[in-house]
Amino acid sequence: MPQAPVSANPFHDPLRFERRIPPCSVLIFGANGDLTMRKLLPALFRLAYERKLPSGFSIVGNSRTVMTHEQFRQKMRESVEKFIENSPFDTALWEDFERGIFYVPGDLSDPECYAALKLQLDEIERDRGTAGNVLFYLSTQPSFYASVVEQIGAAGLANHAGGGWRRVVIEKPFGHDLASAQELNRRISVVLPERNIYRIDHYLGKETVQNVLAFRFGNTIFEPLWNRRYISHVQVTAAESIGVEGRGAYYQEAGALRDMIQNHLLQVMATVTMEAPPYFDSDAVRDERAKLLRSIRILKPEDVDSHAVKGQYGPSRIGNETVPGFREEKGVSPTAQTDTYAAITFFVDNWRWAGVPFYVRTGKRLPKRVTDIAIRFHPAPMALFSSSPGASDSPLAAPNLLILRIQPDEGISLRFQSKDPSGGGMKLRPVSMDFNYGSSFGTRTPSAYETLLLDALAGDSTLYTRQDMVEASWRAVEPILNHWNNTNFEFPNYEAGSWGPKASDEMLARRGHEWRIP
Repeated sequence: MPQAPVSANPFHDPLRFERRIPPCSVLIFGANGDLTMRKLLPALFRLAYERKLPSGFSIVGNSRTVMTHEQFRQKMRESVEKFIENSPFDTALWEDFERGIFYVPGDLSDPECYAALKLQLDEIERDRGTAGNVLFYLSTQPSFYASVVEQIGAAGLANHAGGGWRRVVIEKPFGHDLASAQELNRRISVVLPERNIYRIDHYLGKETVQNVLAFRFGNTIFEPLWNRRYISHVQVTAAESIGVEGRGAYYQEAGALRDMIQNHLLQVMATVTMEAPPYFDSDAVRDERAKLLRSIRILKPEDVDSHAVKGQYGPSRIGNETVPGFREEKGVSPTAQTDTYAAITFFVDNWRWAGVPFYVRTGKRLPKRVTDIAIRFHPAPMALFSSSPGASDSPLAAPNLLILRIQPDEGISLRFQSKDPSGGGMKLRPVSMDFNYGSSFGTRTPSAYETLLLDALAGDSTLYTRQDMVEASWRAVEPILNHWNNTNFEFPNYEAGSWGPKASDEMLARRGHEWRIP
């Protein structure tokens, strides 16, 4: 096996939560927004509670709202107290933590804003010993991404005279199609090299997604079966029970395919199906994910209708509640063609997966909130126990099934056949072996943002998306988007609270498969 290259980063260590983070600051653009208050500050405070952050660690917030340092600190305290999960709020720790929190108001289009931020960062470097290391976090509208990075460069913030590192974290969506993703990358690459650009996908920070690598490549049990000879098909489901929750105007422009499949679910699929890297290094792991994404078959326009289903939920009554359809949501056009449900059949044209369908679906107003990966193995070659209740020669008859649960209860389940001891004869019934993170380890699972922020501060980009991966995933979905944009659909075509359009079931039935109900 080839030797892993010596990392130029002295803090690169596979043991993420045991490595040393250098002195640094995080500058959050859009610090008065929902993401900062719900996710970023609680995650950073929890890292401080776990003693994962260095001495002198500092946070600089920026938004247009005029606030003092003290007002911003109080607002962040209220957010952390409200949104920190499964953790105590340590008042003494907060009093120390907030000494490193600062705020600089200003408009993102105003060069003076960046000059003021530079002065604040220079002051923090002198007073708190951050060595000029800065992580810029773009928690802004996507339309600002390129201009903010360009302003960072123009203000001299992209480099540090003393050798401190400068990195930028960019939230999804990274472009709204292939051309815009390439243009966005062109503009930010003028300011920062690829190694300093961190495109965040919080799904890759979830423990179960990371554990896929350990499960496959740290064990010998399943890897020999992880191919077309033994696996019938794979289902990736990301279901939400809620609607657009007041974000109708945004969601009308995005839709389920762009919002979930192009980024999150294709990255999850790539992690499940990639080849083993030669060593556990960020470039090696991302190389294999990128190869897999480039191997996804690009649909021809005439094949889209048989491989992709677009849906939009209509009104319904769920329990005692009357639920509006998408077109009745605030900010949504009564003739909107937006997909609130998308189901795609992907094929991976490589030696391992040729001919195996990957069914990927996501939707809003489905019966429950769940994200999982269901891997169905081929049935036994002969129905030896066909007299057993429920057994048949059908490939749908109680298959061996491996389920990787991403949310809400992270874990892994394996279903197989066992003899039913309740009566005579060889009667089989399916049973499950379950692994649950909480009960197995007895420790708290870090949130995705804790993991990903810690990685960015350490300079580890393993769980971040590289530009070639972004482009490959856009190429996989672009023929579908183009076809859907030129087709008028009769919506709504599924009721809120159901598992989606009938056409989605028919798509699988044509290959002798059916959706698993999570």
